[in-house]
Amino acid sequence: MGPPEEVQDRLARCGQSHLLRFWAELGPAQRGALLAAVPPGLGEHCRMAAAAGARQRGPPERLDSRMEPLPARLLGSARRSGPAVLERWEAEGLHQISQNKVAVLLLAGGQGTRLGVSYPKGMYNVGLPSGKTLYQIQAERIHKVEQLAGQRHHCKCAIPWYIMTSEFTLGPTEEFFVEHNYFNLERSNVVMFEQRMLPAVTFDGKAILEEKGKIAMAPDGNGGLYRALVDNKILDDMKQRGIQYVHVYCVDNILVKMADPVFIGFCVSKGADCGAKVVEKAYPTEPVGVVCCVDGVYQVVEYSEISLETAQRQSPNGGLMYNTGNICNHFFTVEFLETVAQNFVAFEVLREEEFSPLKNADTADKDTPTTARQALLAQHYLWALKAGARFLDENGCRIPEKLSLSGTEDAPAVCEISPLVSYFGEGLEAYMKNRDFQSPFVLDENKAEMLGNS
Repeated sequence: MGPPEEVQDRLARCGQSHLLRFWAELGPAQRGALLAAVPPGLGEHCRMAAAAGARQRGPPERLDSRMEPLPARLLGSARRSGPAVLERWEAEGLHQISQNKVAVLLLAGGQGTRLGVSYPKGMYNVGLPSGKTLYQIQAERIHKVEQLAGQRHHCKCAIPWYIMTSEFTLGPTEEFFVEHNYFNLERSNVVMFEQRMLPAVTFDGKAILEEKGKIAMAPDGNGGLYRALVDNKILDDMKQRGIQYVHVYCVDNILVKMADPVFIGFCVSKGADCGAKVVEKAYPTEPVGVVCCVDGVYQVVEYSEISLETAQRQSPNGGLMYNTGNICNHFFTVEFLETVAQNFVAFEVLREEEFSPLKNADTADKDTPTTARQALLAQHYLWALKAGARFLDENGCRIPEKLSLSGTEDAPAVCEISPLVSYFGEGLEAYMKNRDFQSPFVLDENKAEMLGNS
Protein backbone atom coordinates (compact mmCIF):
# COMPACT_ATOMS: atom_id res chain seq x y z
CA MET A 1 0.00 0.00 0.00
CA GLY A 2 1.43 3.34 -1.09
CA PRO A 3 1.39 6.66 0.75
CA PRO A 4 -1.89 8.59 0.91
CA GLU A 5 -2.52 10.32 -2.40
CA GLU A 6 -3.01 13.69 -0.70
CA VAL A 7 0.44 13.42 0.90
CA GLN A 8 2.05 12.41 -2.37
CA ASP A 9 0.49 15.38 -4.14
CA ARG A 10 1.49 17.83 -1.39
CA LEU A 11 5.10 16.68 -1.35
CA ALA A 12 5.31 16.64 -5.13
CA ARG A 13 4.06 20.23 -5.33
CA CYS A 14 6.86 21.42 -3.06
CA GLY A 15 9.58 19.24 -4.58
CA GLN A 16 9.94 16.90 -1.60
CA SER A 17 8.73 13.56 -3.03
CA HIS A 18 12.10 12.00 -2.11
CA LEU A 19 10.94 11.82 1.51
CA LEU A 20 8.72 8.87 0.54
CA ARG A 21 11.29 6.85 -1.38
CA PHE A 22 11.69 4.25 1.39
CA TRP A 23 7.95 3.99 2.10
CA ALA A 24 7.76 0.33 1.09
CA GLU A 25 10.43 -0.58 3.65
CA LEU A 26 8.69 1.10 6.59
CA GLY A 27 6.40 -0.47 9.15
CA PRO A 28 3.03 1.09 10.11
CA ALA A 29 4.46 2.98 13.11
CA GLN A 30 7.36 4.37 11.07
CA ARG A 31 4.99 5.47 8.32
CA GLY A 32 2.76 7.24 10.80
CA ALA A 33 5.71 8.99 12.42
CA LEU A 34 7.04 10.13 9.04
CA LEU A 35 3.70 11.61 7.97
CA ALA A 36 3.27 13.32 11.34
CA ALA A 37 6.70 14.93 11.00
CA VAL A 38 5.90 16.63 7.67
CA PRO A 39 5.19 20.19 8.85
CA PRO A 40 2.77 22.64 7.28
CA GLY A 41 4.62 25.07 5.05
CA LEU A 42 7.43 22.60 4.28
CA GLY A 43 7.77 23.86 0.71
CA GLU A 44 8.11 27.49 1.76
CA HIS A 45 10.63 26.57 4.46
CA CYS A 46 12.77 24.63 1.96
CA ARG A 47 12.63 27.44 -0.60
CA MET A 48 13.68 30.02 1.98
CA ALA A 49 16.51 27.79 3.23
CA ALA A 50 17.77 27.25 -0.32
CA ALA A 51 17.65 30.99 -1.00
CA ALA A 52 19.57 31.70 2.20
CA GLY A 53 22.17 29.10 1.22
CA ALA A 54 22.55 30.69 -2.19
CA ARG A 55 23.13 34.08 -0.59
CA GLN A 56 25.82 32.61 1.65
CA ARG A 57 27.60 30.96 -1.27
CA GLY A 58 27.45 34.09 -3.41
CA PRO A 59 29.15 37.42 -2.76
CA PRO A 60 27.74 38.91 0.46
CA GLU A 61 25.38 41.85 0.22
CA ARG A 62 27.25 44.92 1.42
CA LEU A 63 25.36 47.33 3.67
CA ASP A 64 28.06 50.02 3.79
CA SER A 65 26.09 52.72 1.99
CA ARG A 66 23.01 52.16 4.16
CA MET A 67 24.75 52.06 7.55
CA GLU A 68 25.14 54.74 10.19
CA PRO A 69 26.80 54.49 13.62
CA LEU A 70 24.63 54.56 16.72
CA PRO A 71 23.88 58.15 17.81
CA ALA A 72 25.79 59.07 20.95
CA ARG A 73 22.52 59.81 22.79
CA LEU A 74 21.58 56.10 22.55
CA LEU A 75 24.89 54.72 23.76
CA GLY A 76 25.61 54.38 27.46
CA SER A 77 28.95 53.19 28.76
CA ALA A 78 30.22 51.46 31.88
CA ARG A 79 33.70 52.70 30.99
CA ARG A 80 32.98 56.37 30.33
CA SER A 81 30.25 57.01 32.91
CA GLY A 82 31.15 58.36 36.34
CA PRO A 83 30.57 56.45 39.59
CA ALA A 84 27.53 58.55 40.53
CA VAL A 85 25.79 57.79 37.23
CA LEU A 86 26.56 54.08 37.44
CA GLU A 87 25.32 53.99 41.03
CA ARG A 88 22.08 55.69 39.97
CA TRP A 89 21.48 53.14 37.23
CA GLU A 90 22.33 50.29 39.60
CA ALA A 91 19.90 51.63 42.20
CA GLU A 92 17.13 51.78 39.58
CA GLY A 93 17.88 48.23 38.48
CA LEU A 94 17.87 46.88 42.04
CA HIS A 95 14.58 48.71 42.67
CA GLN A 96 12.96 47.02 39.66
CA ILE A 97 14.30 43.63 40.79
CA SER A 98 12.97 44.20 44.31
CA GLN A 99 9.53 44.84 42.79
CA ASN A 100 9.64 41.40 41.07
CA LYS A 101 9.54 43.05 37.66
CA VAL A 102 12.71 41.51 36.17
CA ALA A 103 13.30 38.08 34.63
CA VAL A 104 16.25 36.50 32.85
CA LEU A 105 15.92 34.39 29.73
CA LEU A 106 18.66 31.98 28.73
CA LEU A 107 19.16 30.82 25.14
CA ALA A 108 20.36 27.22 25.62
CA GLY A 109 19.16 25.24 22.61
CA GLY A 110 22.58 24.20 21.33
CA GLN A 111 24.75 21.25 22.26
CA GLY A 112 28.45 21.40 22.99
CA THR A 113 29.42 19.76 19.70
CA ARG A 114 32.27 22.17 18.93
CA LEU A 115 33.55 21.61 22.48
CA GLY A 116 33.74 17.90 21.73
CA VAL A 117 30.84 16.91 24.03
CA SER A 118 27.31 15.73 23.30
CA TYR A 119 25.58 17.37 26.27
CA PRO A 120 24.29 20.96 26.62
CA LYS A 121 26.92 23.69 26.95
CA GLY A 122 25.54 24.86 30.29
CA MET A 123 26.63 21.56 31.84
CA TYR A 124 30.25 22.15 30.84
CA ASN A 125 32.99 22.51 33.47
CA VAL A 126 35.85 24.69 32.17
CA GLY A 127 38.22 23.48 34.92
CA LEU A 128 37.72 26.02 37.70
CA PRO A 129 39.14 25.06 41.12
CA SER A 130 35.54 24.70 42.38
CA GLY A 131 34.51 22.49 39.45
CA LYS A 132 31.41 24.62 38.85
CA THR A 133 29.58 24.39 35.54
CA LEU A 134 28.21 27.32 33.56
CA TYR A 135 24.69 26.54 34.80
CA GLN A 136 25.80 26.61 38.43
CA ILE A 137 27.70 29.89 38.04
CA GLN A 138 24.67 31.52 36.43
CA ALA A 139 22.22 30.16 38.99
CA GLU A 140 24.37 31.47 41.84
CA ARG A 141 24.60 34.92 40.24
CA ILE A 142 20.79 35.04 40.08
CA HIS A 143 20.60 34.06 43.74
CA LYS A 144 23.10 36.73 44.73
CA VAL A 145 21.47 39.61 42.84
CA GLU A 146 18.11 38.62 44.35
CA GLN A 147 19.80 38.88 47.73
CA LEU A 148 21.38 42.27 46.94
CA ALA A 149 18.03 43.73 45.84
CA GLY A 150 16.24 42.26 48.85
CA GLN A 151 18.80 43.66 51.30
CA ARG A 152 18.69 47.10 49.68
CA HIS A 153 14.89 47.29 49.85
CA HIS A 154 14.21 45.08 52.92
CA CYS A 155 12.07 42.58 51.05
CA LYS A 156 12.07 39.10 49.56
CA CYS A 157 12.16 39.10 45.77
CA ALA A 158 12.61 36.62 42.94
CA ILE A 159 14.04 36.69 39.44
CA PRO A 160 12.35 34.01 37.31
CA TRP A 161 14.80 32.13 35.09
CA TYR A 162 13.36 31.14 31.72
CA ILE A 163 15.52 28.64 29.83
CA MET A 164 14.88 28.09 26.13
CA THR A 165 16.07 24.60 25.23
CA SER A 166 15.62 22.40 22.19
CA GLU A 167 14.56 18.81 21.57
CA PHE A 168 18.21 17.88 22.08
CA THR A 169 18.87 19.79 25.30
CA LEU A 170 15.59 19.85 27.26
CA GLY A 171 15.82 16.34 28.77
CA PRO A 172 19.49 16.52 29.84
CA THR A 173 19.01 20.06 31.19
CA GLU A 174 15.98 19.10 33.27
CA GLU A 175 17.80 16.06 34.67
CA PHE A 176 20.86 18.15 35.49
CA PHE A 177 18.82 20.73 37.38
CA VAL A 178 16.91 18.04 39.31
CA GLU A 179 20.19 16.29 40.17
CA HIS A 180 21.57 19.56 41.57
CA ASN A 181 18.35 20.59 43.33
CA TYR A 182 17.96 23.56 40.97
CA PHE A 183 21.10 25.03 42.56
CA ASN A 184 18.94 26.09 45.53
CA LEU A 185 16.71 28.33 43.42
CA GLU A 186 12.95 28.04 43.83
CA ARG A 187 11.81 25.28 41.46
CA SER A 188 8.76 27.31 40.42
CA ASN A 189 11.02 30.15 39.29
CA VAL A 190 12.95 28.01 36.80
CA VAL A 191 10.86 27.60 33.65
CA MET A 192 12.21 25.48 30.80
CA PHE A 193 10.64 25.41 27.37
CA GLU A 194 11.49 24.17 23.89
CA GLN A 195 12.12 26.13 20.75
CA ARG A 196 10.69 24.83 17.50
CA MET A 197 12.47 22.23 15.43
CA LEU A 198 12.63 22.66 11.66
CA PRO A 199 13.58 20.19 8.90
CA ALA A 200 17.26 20.31 7.96
CA VAL A 201 17.59 21.25 4.29
CA THR A 202 20.30 20.79 1.64
CA PHE A 203 21.71 23.76 -0.28
CA ASP A 204 19.39 22.92 -3.18
CA GLY A 205 16.29 23.02 -1.00
CA LYS A 206 15.66 19.34 -0.24
CA ALA A 207 14.60 18.20 3.23
CA ILE A 208 17.06 15.66 4.61
CA LEU A 209 16.20 12.15 5.81
CA GLU A 210 18.08 11.24 8.97
CA GLU A 211 16.81 7.67 8.67
CA LYS A 212 14.60 5.96 6.10
CA GLY A 213 11.50 7.02 7.97
CA LYS A 214 12.72 10.07 9.87
CA ILE A 215 13.22 13.66 8.73
CA ALA A 216 16.36 15.30 10.12
CA MET A 217 15.39 18.20 12.35
CA ALA A 218 17.37 21.11 13.85
CA PRO A 219 16.55 23.91 16.34
CA ASP A 220 15.32 27.07 14.60
CA GLY A 221 18.09 29.21 16.15
CA ASN A 222 17.98 32.17 18.52
CA GLY A 223 15.61 33.89 16.10
CA GLY A 224 13.03 31.27 17.05
CA LEU A 225 12.75 32.84 20.51
CA TYR A 226 9.69 34.90 19.66
CA ARG A 227 7.71 31.97 18.27
CA ALA A 228 8.74 29.81 21.23
CA LEU A 229 7.55 32.45 23.72
CA VAL A 230 4.10 32.33 22.14
CA ASP A 231 3.97 28.57 21.50
CA ASN A 232 4.80 27.80 25.12
CA LYS A 233 2.70 30.60 26.65
CA ILE A 234 5.82 32.08 28.25
CA LEU A 235 4.61 35.66 27.68
CA ASP A 236 1.39 34.77 29.52
CA ASP A 237 3.45 33.40 32.41
CA MET A 238 5.55 36.57 32.53
CA LYS A 239 2.49 38.79 32.62
CA GLN A 240 0.88 36.69 35.37
CA ARG A 241 4.03 37.16 37.46
CA GLY A 242 4.07 40.92 36.83
CA ILE A 243 7.32 40.80 34.85
CA GLN A 244 8.00 43.96 32.84
CA TYR A 245 11.67 43.62 31.90
CA VAL A 246 13.61 40.65 30.53
CA HIS A 247 17.38 40.18 30.31
CA VAL A 248 18.19 37.77 27.44
CA TYR A 249 21.61 36.15 27.02
CA CYS A 250 23.45 33.15 25.57
CA VAL A 251 24.59 30.26 27.72
CA ASP A 252 28.25 30.27 26.69
CA ASN A 253 29.45 33.58 28.20
CA ILE A 254 31.16 32.69 31.48
CA LEU A 255 31.29 36.37 32.56
CA VAL A 256 27.61 37.20 31.95
CA LYS A 257 26.01 39.34 34.68
CA MET A 258 22.58 37.88 35.28
CA ALA A 259 19.86 40.55 35.49
CA ASP A 260 22.64 43.15 35.61
CA PRO A 261 21.17 45.98 37.74
CA VAL A 262 23.28 48.63 35.99
CA PHE A 263 22.14 47.54 32.52
CA ILE A 264 18.52 47.13 33.61
CA GLY A 265 18.58 50.51 35.34
CA PHE A 266 20.17 52.22 32.33
CA CYS A 267 17.54 50.86 29.93
CA VAL A 268 14.62 51.67 32.26
CA SER A 269 15.96 55.20 32.89
CA LYS A 270 16.17 55.79 29.14
CA GLY A 271 12.62 54.56 28.56
CA ALA A 272 13.93 51.85 26.23
CA ASP A 273 11.89 48.87 25.18
CA CYS A 274 14.88 47.17 23.55
CA GLY A 275 18.57 47.38 24.47
CA ALA A 276 21.84 45.64 23.69
CA LYS A 277 25.08 45.28 25.56
CA VAL A 278 28.10 45.84 23.34
CA VAL A 279 31.88 45.68 23.68
CA GLU A 280 34.52 47.70 21.88
CA LYS A 281 35.82 45.68 18.95
CA ALA A 282 39.28 44.27 19.61
CA TYR A 283 40.43 45.16 16.06
CA PRO A 284 38.71 46.39 12.88
CA THR A 285 38.22 42.97 11.26
CA GLU A 286 37.21 41.08 14.40
CA PRO A 287 34.52 38.59 13.28
CA VAL A 288 31.68 39.95 15.41
CA GLY A 289 28.47 41.68 14.40
CA VAL A 290 28.18 45.43 14.85
CA VAL A 291 25.17 47.15 16.42
CA CYS A 292 24.30 50.11 14.19
CA CYS A 293 21.52 51.75 12.20
CA VAL A 294 20.55 50.52 8.71
CA ASP A 295 17.94 52.50 6.78
CA GLY A 296 16.75 54.03 10.04
CA VAL A 297 16.38 50.66 11.81
CA TYR A 298 18.68 49.58 14.65
CA GLN A 299 20.09 46.11 14.06
CA VAL A 300 23.15 43.87 14.10
CA VAL A 301 25.19 43.90 10.89
CA GLU A 302 27.43 40.87 10.49
CA TYR A 303 31.11 41.40 9.78
CA SER A 304 30.70 39.73 6.37
CA GLU A 305 28.15 42.38 5.33
CA ILE A 306 30.57 45.33 5.41
CA SER A 307 33.71 46.06 3.42
CA LEU A 308 37.22 46.24 4.86
CA GLU A 309 37.21 49.99 4.21
CA THR A 310 34.09 50.48 6.33
CA ALA A 311 35.37 48.17 9.07
CA GLN A 312 38.54 50.29 9.31
CA ARG A 313 36.84 53.69 9.07
CA GLN A 314 37.67 55.97 11.97
CA SER A 315 35.48 58.43 13.84
CA PRO A 316 36.59 62.03 14.54
CA ASN A 317 37.98 60.97 17.94
CA GLY A 318 40.34 58.46 16.32
CA GLY A 319 38.47 55.30 17.30
CA LEU A 320 36.63 52.95 14.98
CA MET A 321 33.41 54.40 13.60
CA TYR A 322 31.70 51.00 13.81
CA ASN A 323 33.01 49.84 17.14
CA THR A 324 29.97 48.45 18.98
CA GLY A 325 30.48 44.69 18.92
CA ASN A 326 27.42 42.55 19.57
CA ILE A 327 27.70 39.98 22.41
CA CYS A 328 24.14 38.56 22.31
CA ASN A 329 23.13 40.21 25.57
CA HIS A 330 19.83 42.05 25.42
CA PHE A 331 17.16 43.92 27.36
CA PHE A 332 13.52 43.71 26.31
CA THR A 333 10.30 44.91 27.81
CA VAL A 334 7.55 42.30 27.83
CA GLU A 335 5.50 44.75 25.81
CA PHE A 336 8.22 44.82 23.14
CA LEU A 337 8.18 41.02 22.90
CA GLU A 338 4.53 41.30 21.88
CA THR A 339 4.83 44.26 19.51
CA VAL A 340 7.65 46.26 17.91
CA ALA A 341 10.47 48.32 19.42
CA GLN A 342 10.06 52.06 19.55
CA ASN A 343 13.03 53.08 21.71
CA PHE A 344 16.39 51.35 21.34
CA VAL A 345 19.56 51.90 23.37
CA ALA A 346 22.98 50.26 23.60
CA PHE A 347 25.25 49.94 26.61
CA GLU A 348 29.00 49.51 26.23
CA VAL A 349 30.77 47.29 28.76
CA LEU A 350 34.38 46.19 29.14
CA ARG A 351 35.15 42.95 27.36
CA GLU A 352 37.44 41.72 30.14
CA GLU A 353 34.67 42.23 32.67
CA GLU A 354 31.65 40.85 30.84
CA PHE A 355 32.43 38.82 27.73
CA SER A 356 34.34 35.58 27.34
CA PRO A 357 32.39 33.08 25.23
CA LEU A 358 32.90 29.32 25.31
CA LYS A 359 32.53 27.97 21.78
CA ASN A 360 35.46 25.73 20.86
CA ALA A 361 37.56 22.90 22.24
CA ASP A 362 41.04 23.68 23.55
CA THR A 363 42.54 22.78 20.19
CA ALA A 364 41.25 26.13 18.84
CA ASP A 365 42.97 29.50 19.20
CA LYS A 366 40.21 31.34 21.07
CA ASP A 367 36.87 31.03 22.88
CA THR A 368 37.96 27.80 24.54
CA PRO A 369 37.61 26.32 28.04
CA THR A 370 41.10 27.64 28.79
CA THR A 371 40.34 31.23 27.73
CA ALA A 372 37.02 31.18 29.61
CA ARG A 373 38.71 29.91 32.76
CA GLN A 374 41.52 32.46 32.40
CA ALA A 375 39.00 35.29 32.02
CA LEU A 376 37.02 34.39 35.13
CA LEU A 377 40.06 33.74 37.32
CA ALA A 378 41.74 36.96 36.13
CA GLN A 379 38.60 38.90 37.04
CA HIS A 380 38.42 37.33 40.49
CA TYR A 381 42.14 37.88 41.14
CA LEU A 382 41.76 41.60 40.36
CA TRP A 383 38.67 41.82 42.57
CA ALA A 384 40.66 40.27 45.42
CA LEU A 385 43.57 42.71 44.97
CA LYS A 386 41.16 45.64 44.95
CA ALA A 387 39.70 44.33 48.22
CA GLY A 388 43.15 44.32 49.79
CA ALA A 389 44.09 40.63 49.54
CA ARG A 390 47.66 39.34 49.35
CA PHE A 391 48.64 35.98 47.88
CA LEU A 392 51.33 33.49 48.89
CA ASP A 393 52.88 30.63 46.95
CA GLU A 394 53.18 27.03 48.20
CA ASN A 395 56.31 28.02 50.18
CA GLY A 396 54.54 30.87 51.96
CA CYS A 397 56.35 33.55 49.95
CA ARG A 398 54.51 36.65 48.82
CA ILE A 399 53.48 36.53 45.13
CA PRO A 400 54.19 39.87 43.42
CA GLU A 401 50.95 41.64 42.47
CA LYS A 402 49.97 42.42 38.92
CA LEU A 403 47.30 45.12 38.65
CA SER A 404 46.48 44.57 34.99
CA LEU A 405 46.40 41.45 32.82
CA SER A 406 46.27 40.88 29.09
CA GLY A 407 43.41 38.87 27.60
CA THR A 408 45.30 35.56 27.45
CA GLU A 409 47.51 35.98 30.51
CA ASP A 410 47.16 33.80 33.59
CA ALA A 411 46.83 35.66 36.88
CA PRO A 412 49.93 35.32 39.14
CA ALA A 413 47.74 33.66 41.78
CA VAL A 414 44.67 31.45 41.39
CA CYS A 415 41.64 32.90 43.18
CA GLU A 416 38.02 31.91 42.57
CA ILE A 417 35.18 33.78 44.27
CA SER A 418 31.76 32.19 44.51
CA PRO A 419 28.90 34.26 43.03
CA LEU A 420 27.09 33.52 46.29
CA VAL A 421 29.73 35.65 48.04
CA SER A 422 30.02 38.49 45.52
CA TYR A 423 28.03 39.30 42.37
CA PHE A 424 30.54 41.69 40.77
CA GLY A 425 33.34 42.26 43.27
CA GLU A 426 31.27 44.06 45.89
CA GLY A 427 31.64 43.45 49.63
CA LEU A 428 34.93 41.54 49.51
CA GLU A 429 36.87 43.86 51.83
CA ALA A 430 35.11 42.30 54.84
CA TYR A 431 36.76 38.95 54.04
CA MET A 432 39.99 39.82 52.25
CA LYS A 433 41.36 43.20 53.35
CA ASN A 434 44.95 42.95 54.64
CA ARG A 435 44.83 39.14 54.68
CA ASP A 436 47.19 36.57 53.16
CA PHE A 437 45.80 33.69 51.10
CA GLN A 438 47.69 30.75 49.69
CA SER A 439 47.18 30.15 45.98
CA PRO A 440 45.05 28.42 44.80
CA PHE A 441 42.24 29.88 46.92
CA VAL A 442 38.47 29.48 46.59
CA LEU A 443 36.30 31.93 48.53
CA ASP A 444 32.97 30.15 49.00
CA GLU A 445 30.15 30.85 51.46
CA ASN A 446 31.68 28.74 54.23
CA LYS A 447 35.09 30.42 54.03
CA ALA A 448 33.43 33.84 53.83
CA GLU A 449 31.49 33.11 57.04
CA MET A 450 34.67 31.99 58.83
CA LEU A 451 36.61 35.04 57.65
CA GLY A 452 33.76 37.38 58.53
CA ASN A 453 33.67 36.03 62.08
CA SER A 454 37.43 36.07 62.65
